Amino acid sequence: MDRLIELDSLLWEATRETLYIVAITLGIGGLGGLLLGVLLYTTRPGGIAPNRVLNVALNLVVNFFRPIPFVIFIAAAQPAARLVVGTGIGNPAIIFALSVAASFGISRIVEQNLVSVDPGVLEASRAMGAGRLRTTLTVLLPEALGPLVLGYTFVLVAIVDMSAVAGVVGGGGLGAFALTYGYRQFDPVVTWAAVLIIIALVQLCQFAGNRLARVVMRR
Repeated sequence: MDRLIELDSLLWEATRETLYIVAITLGIGGLGGLLLGVLLYTTRPGGIAPNRVLNVALNLVVNFFRPIPFVIFIAAAQPAARLVVGTGIGNPAIIFALSVAASFGISRIVEQNLVSVDPGVLEASRAMGAGRLRTTLTVLLPEALGPLVLGYTFVLVAIVDMSAVAGVVGGGGLGAFALTYGYRQFDPVVTWAAVLIIIALVQLCQFAGNRLARVVMRR
């Protein structure tokens, strides 16, 4: 316990790094996944803008990247990270890898939630003269907003979990802290302190997501 008190400042710095990594990843990956998911839904046969070639290509790309274990994906994405963020190590690299991985995962969640929207509502919008973009923005996405909030909450929790392997590429955060000062120095108290904070963050994210979804669904 004395050692944990000594590491107090490092522990909170690691917590701030985890929150930073998760927030940036959710912003970039969330937007990318939303765009990709909407394209998957709208270009499917019977969709708002059916395009078989584009839909098949998008499905192939998503299905190619989604099964890759994240710890392997981090290493595989390093050359691309160097091109995009200028470095293959540290927090910028882990944010890049997390954002790309999250985009593909979120795209399927978005697509599955959009499928649940009543096609009659979309047809009515189109019959009243609304264009494809307007139907998507003002009818499709608002109708699926509640389930989308729950889906994004699921992804947020997954991102918190995945951020724990940031130490693989020299990144920071609670996972790297637990490995460096807990596991590798045989100090279970330090390891469990980091684990308990991660669990607390996950619980807070899930509670906030459930509450927001209830508010949206009651509108």
